[in-house]
Amino acid sequence: MDPTTALELCRFLHDASLMLLWGACAYLSFLVPRELANTVWRMSSIPFFLIAVVAALTMLISLAAATAIIGNGWSDAADLGTLHDVLFDTTVGQAWQAQAVVAVLMLCAFLLPEGPRRLGLALASGLGLATLSLTGHASMLDGWLRQAHRANDVLHVLTGGGWLGALVPLIPILRLLSRPECRAEAQLALRRFSTAGHWAVALVILSGIVNTILILKRLPTDWSSPYQTLLAIKIALVAGMSLLAIVNRYIFVPWMSRNPSRALQALRIGSIAEITIGFVVIGLVAVFGMMEPA
Repeated sequence: MDPTTALELCRFLHDASLMLLWGACAYLSFLVPRELANTVWRMSSIPFFLIAVVAALTMLISLAAATAIIGNGWSDAADLGTLHDVLFDTTVGQAWQAQAVVAVLMLCAFLLPEGPRRLGLALASGLGLATLSLTGHASMLDGWLRQAHRANDVLHVLTGGGWLGALVPLIPILRLLSRPECRAEAQLALRRFSTAGHWAVALVILSGIVNTILILKRLPTDWSSPYQTLLAIKIALVAGMSLLAIVNRYIFVPWMSRNPSRALQALRIGSIAEITIGFVVIGLVAVFGMMEPA
């Protein structure tokens, strides 16, 4: 595998892992009643640990891949002098150092008791998402505009990750609606997800528009540009996710009072479809985020 493809794959797996951890753990920590959150966590704790391991491993591999790209191939990735120069003399290396600290914090969070563990994972993975702005296209700008762009990048990934990641624990919560002892808390968690989801979708769209204006200063309509083509596809997919979210909230949720079993099945399918589209979006960003915006 060539270094560029390896780095794109690492970016995809790393970013997706952080988004899932951030969104799921923030939702369980802040919006889901404690007993229900404990139940869902026990159902998902091993997958969450494996996701954190994937985030840590891809962080490690990404340094070697980035070094190979900056240098002259994989041979330079094994050269300690080249690794040192990349690590301490480039923005890529500085961002990697921050992400290494985040990886340690995430793994250490699993040593905490159950409740604080979720909160620790949410904070660490959210910090990890924020560090992604250190190597984004904002680095091409100067002064206050660079900082404003980075702040907007942070808002974009946190709201997008919050929306996508929260869908993961939402699926077992939908199943728990059928249990009488869990129904009241599951309904409350569903209502809170709906309220927060409105804000998340709005902020993802708004921050995405701001990013496009800051980078291209116009809409991505030049189909001869690979960057603009992939960006346009991403925008279309996010629009599709937003439409699915609207259908789930305003068609399937009210349908629960008339036909609960079919409505819950439709909500689960809709949520899985949103997650799938979200992964495609992350994959696209992993690729065109390394391109020269033109």
